[in-house]
Amino acid sequence: MQFWRDTVQDIYKDNPPHHPVALALSQAVQKHQLTKRWLTRMIDAREQNLDDRTYRNIQDLEAYAENTHSSLLYLILETLGIKDVHADHAASHIGKANGIITCLRAVPYNSSRRQVFLPIDICMLHGVSQEDFIRGSLEKNVRDVIFDIAGQAHVHLEHARSFKKRVQKSAFPAFNITVALDWHLKTLRKADFNIFHPSVQRRNTLLPLSLYARSWKQSY
Repeated sequence: MQFWRDTVQDIYKDNPPHHPVALALSQAVQKHQLTKRWLTRMIDAREQNLDDRTYRNIQDLEAYAENTHSSLLYLILETLGIKDVHADHAASHIGKANGIITCLRAVPYNSSRRQVFLPIDICMLHGVSQEDFIRGSLEKNVRDVIFDIAGQAHVHLEHARSFKKRVQKSAFPAFNITVALDWHLKTLRKADFNIFHPSVQRRNTLLPLSLYARSWKQSY
């Protein structure tokens, strides 16, 4: 992490290290005048997350998603030449939804390693322990935890779409991730929020086609 922190500093001094990713990033910074703060914020958030702490509440998870996933979307908007407060608001919510859904998708893998990172407050609300997830429990209260967390991701996507009429269409390609996010939420609903159901972990082979269709609709 310190390497990338130093690398970003050097890039903005126009002296990137001879590393292929650093050189490509330096070119992007120069071409699109990327904001340094979004890059350093991602590094800071990743570094703070290295100790694998469980999120105390959904707000902690949302804050991490904002600092990582949303920051990346802000940078993508800048590469598209978009500097617009409405697009930024949409990006913020989409990034939070992405972070929440990414956390959910990782539950089976993390549980197999006896690790659970879901918000403690929601687990306690439904009387669910970390051991329940580690055992792969299919009880209703476990599914209720997943329902509540997935519901928060859905709320963020709806908030993002509330800005659609005020966001210029040239920004829409930055939000193509919503195609995958919608699919994951739909798959969870079909599985009755059983996060361990095989369908939830299955790849979406129609994703490229769905992305193509969305691009023609000019939506997100």
